[in-house]
Amino acid sequence: MAIDLNAIRNKLNKLQNTNNRTSNLWKPEPGKNQVRIVPYQYNKDNPFMELFFHYDLGKKNYLSPVTFGDADPVVEFAEQLKASGNSDDWKLGKKLEPKMRTYLPVIVRGKESEGVKLWGFGKQVYQELLTFIADPDYGDLSDLSAGRDIVVTFTPPEGSERFPKTTIMVKPNQTRATEDKNVAEMILNGQTEIFDIYKKCSYEDLKGALATWLNGGEEPGTITPVSSPNSAASPFKDTVSAAPANVGKTDNISAAFDDLFND
Repeated sequence: MAIDLNAIRNKLNKLQNTNNRTSNLWKPEPGKNQVRIVPYQYNKDNPFMELFFHYDLGKKNYLSPVTFGDADPVVEFAEQLKASGNSDDWKLGKKLEPKMRTYLPVIVRGKESEGVKLWGFGKQVYQELLTFIADPDYGDLSDLSAGRDIVVTFTPPEGSERFPKTTIMVKPNQTRATEDKNVAEMILNGQTEIFDIYKKCSYEDLKGALATWLNGGEEPGTITPVSSPNSAASPFKDTVSAAPANVGKTDNISAAFDDLFND
């Protein structure tokens, strides 16, 4: 029996991508964690990276082209659904919109020798961090000489709660990011580029994924939280974004898709 080399290569690529995410992404452990934001090697003017994802489209996560300011067929389809005048179509259109997750380069206190990690978080943490940075009393938290550490408290879901909680506290003292020359070198020249972890998806590939999903290639589920809410490989922990189970039953979905993409 001949060996399927393409299948082996695909499996190897998936394993390598998973290892890359695990080693370069950071998620807080339960309890208090202390990190320091550092300048992003690939954009020294702004350490914040806003990425937009389509979650669970055929049981896969896709980085939306909207991230790069490019056209996204799923967004175009969602806009057409929302404009149809049908309430079910509007709800589906909203669920198909990409969700933003923001990333920051950080070093983890006590684990500085592991180098710079990329910390991903949702809207609430993003707003809190921006509030501190906009306050002149705090200034640039990522400054290597006079920045401030951040305590990140992570609380897993308890009891009837469906989602974990993440809170932050900025330390009052200004400190150097590191006194270790090796760590300093990793901060300046040893970071992983975010798009080496999350690959850009082409317009045609994303259109094909959408068409396959709508035509029943994968059975969509009910609205559920991210299946692995604390997984580093998951683009976000706190977003609910699956499609309704009756997606294939909405009367004008197939027609809308044909009108938009098959003129």
